[in-house]
Amino acid sequence: MVKGLYIMDQDPFDLVYQKEVRDEIERLAGIDASPMSKEELHQDLSILQDVEVIFSGWGGPVLDQTLLDAAPHLKAFFYAAGSVKGIVTEETWNRDILVTSAVTANAIPVAEFTLSQIFFCLKNGWQFTREIRKTKQFPPKPFSCQGAFGSTVGLISLSTVGKQVCELLKPFDIKVIAYDPFITEEVAEQLGVELCSLEDVFLRSDVVSLHTPLLEETKGMIGKEHFAQMLPNSSFINTARGEIVREREMIEVLQERTDITAVLDVTFPEPPEQDSPLYQLDNVVLTPHLAGSEGKECGRMGQYMLEEYKRYLNGERLKWQVKRENFSILA
Repeated sequence: MVKGLYIMDQDPFDLVYQKEVRDEIERLAGIDASPMSKEELHQDLSILQDVEVIFSGWGGPVLDQTLLDAAPHLKAFFYAAGSVKGIVTEETWNRDILVTSAVTANAIPVAEFTLSQIFFCLKNGWQFTREIRKTKQFPPKPFSCQGAFGSTVGLISLSTVGKQVCELLKPFDIKVIAYDPFITEEVAEQLGVELCSLEDVFLRSDVVSLHTPLLEETKGMIGKEHFAQMLPNSSFINTARGEIVREREMIEVLQERTDITAVLDVTFPEPPEQDSPLYQLDNVVLTPHLAGSEGKECGRMGQYMLEEYKRYLNGERLKWQVKRENFSILA
């Protein structure tokens, strides 16, 4: 029987690998040791000597030369979380270790969260919420709000999450435009999206939603010139990474343009510094990086890795395998 090991942070372990999933994995793999953290693993790397597969997740170990030297029989790494950028090394690829990730599973709740915020923003929900709190009365009807019908939603990057947002928006009477220099017109057409420039996304959209992977070239790609061009009463949603936005410049525009709303599930740093204006600005909505898998949603990631493991045992092509040539742009 294939010998396996669980290595990840222990706090979320039972949420990610729920009992029925663990029972199935352990029926198919010989797992003799208790689940352990990467810190516990590094106290005695000899436990890796006969291991062929590792089931991991948040807080998983870095697959560097030290670990790989201690695991001469390691063939596959099942990562029940999102990006493997902090896990996989050049040595991993050189050893031809199969790496598979639940990034697609983790993208589902992010896309769902984004969808909820898109529609709430199109109803000017956050503007009404803060106005009612301030005036202690409802605005007179008819309410002056955008509404969804005929609106334009702009997506920055058709990443894993961005594509899922496109799919979720298809049933609605909304125009979707997107900036992504790596997407072909053919793929955009399949997604029902019009490709445009980054500037056009901000100029034309009632809601702008950021889904760009954090790479060296994407750090600080969104700044003052983009926010300043946004339509009146439009909204900006960030469920990607805070570092992609030049935060001081965004704050400067938000202080001047009180009609714009920023829904920020991520910031940089995270959480913001105690004296950050983000806590004080009425037109900023802060959420604590909760768009990704939370609670029961975490179990989907473990389920995906169980399904991948079955494919591995059957010699089938892995559905969510991360390959050397594309792992840096997945998000």
